[in-house]
Amino acid sequence: MIRRPLRTSAQVGILSAILLVISLPTTVRAQTIDDGVMMDSHHLFTGVLFSYESWDEYWEGTLKRENGNIGTLTTQTATWATNYGITDRLNVIATIPYVRTRASQGVLRSMNGFQDLTLAAKYSVLDRPSTKYGSFRAIAVVAGGVPLTDYTPDFQPLSIGSASKRLSARGTLNFQSRPGWFANASTAYTWRAGVTLDRPYYFTDGQLFLTDEVDMPNVFDYVASGGYMKRGLMAEFLFSQQRTLGGGDIRRQDIPFVSNRMNFSKVGGAVMTPLPKLRDLVLRFDYAHTINGRNVGQATSFTAGVLYRFHLPGSRTQ
Repeated sequence: MIRRPLRTSAQVGILSAILLVISLPTTVRAQTIDDGVMMDSHHLFTGVLFSYESWDEYWEGTLKRENGNIGTLTTQTATWATNYGITDRLNVIATIPYVRTRASQGVLRSMNGFQDLTLAAKYSVLDRPSTKYGSFRAIAVVAGGVPLTDYTPDFQPLSIGSASKRLSARGTLNFQSRPGWFANASTAYTWRAGVTLDRPYYFTDGQLFLTDEVDMPNVFDYVASGGYMKRGLMAEFLFSQQRTLGGGDIRRQDIPFVSNRMNFSKVGGAVMTPLPKLRDLVLRFDYAHTINGRNVGQATSFTAGVLYRFHLPGSRTQ
């Protein structure tokens, strides 16, 4: 069947947002987009995160396969991340990742470059810090992203991103107990703008499209996490899922396509600590593993980061 698709302004991203800014209670308070911690007013938290991800097996639709043609695919990412507390209840966040992909064998070349600029506003809608058992917080986040370079999305799985503009709305609930245990639940819906290919046709989901414009489905994700935060230390366990609301599967014996349905479930953990004599300097280490998926690789990733908090004029003393 041959048809020309209608062009829409909504589409899903293939890659999730990369880890953003780090959180730490008491001495250093910052946040990621999907946690329940807020940065103090007039504090700036910034630094760099380094990630390494690899996989040699993937799901072709629901069929799990070995990556025989390209061997092991590795992705290395260096992300500059920053956030600023405009007030105690309103924070702004920005990230810029530089991504490099490489296959261990085969003829596909490596790719590298700056990916997407992500900007977010995070607002504490409800904040009750003095309950009997601990503090409760409800947070709303609006985030958007645009490609920083003219990279191609039509070179999966080595493309460094989906090359589309995006807009997402997120809600997060957080509970922090007085002894130090905490729990977070966060969910988001993301819209993406159209992607333009460097060719006038493509084939996906059993159909030939005579156009260079690709419409992609929206995406829904949620994250549940829990752990312990006390006296500048944090240990966390998390579970996350992404569900693409449409899109086709990878064709048998074919490479992935930018609009494929890409679902996954991941488990992971994080440990964070400030340096003993430099309480505003924070180290963080993360681990994540894909336990189930559809049209994605079974990836394992490691992240290490160093960030620093600046006390700007107008901030409260530590």
